[in-house]
Amino acid sequence: MFIATVVVSCVLAVALLGSGIAKLTGDAGQTDLMTEVGFPADRMWMLGACTVAGAVGLLVGLFWWPIGVAAAVGSLAYFLGALGFHLRSRRLNQSMIGAVFLTALSVAALALRLASA
Repeated sequence: MFIATVVVSCVLAVALLGSGIAKLTGDAGQTDLMTEVGFPADRMWMLGACTVAGAVGLLVGLFWWPIGVAAAVGSLAYFLGALGFHLRSRRLNQSMIGAVFLTALSVAALALRLASA
């Protein structure tokens, strides 16, 4: 069970880190997406910081399970918020598919982390 926890946590951490770096550096694609779904682009750095912190938390959480649980809960809340922004903007496009996938991955990371605690 712990091997599955490691794999899912690492995959989610890589996705969060990539997304966070893109948001922190002001990537044009991320800026366009934020504008498209109605999130203020000038606050995008906050989302970037949260996703990088989530990635670090998931990796540290492999060694100390409470941090892993907190990071998985945080990433789940983050992606539920992302889905809310997508639904509110009625932009049901490819980026929403990514948010659905990462929400499911966050649920899996949380369930596995709790099961292998």
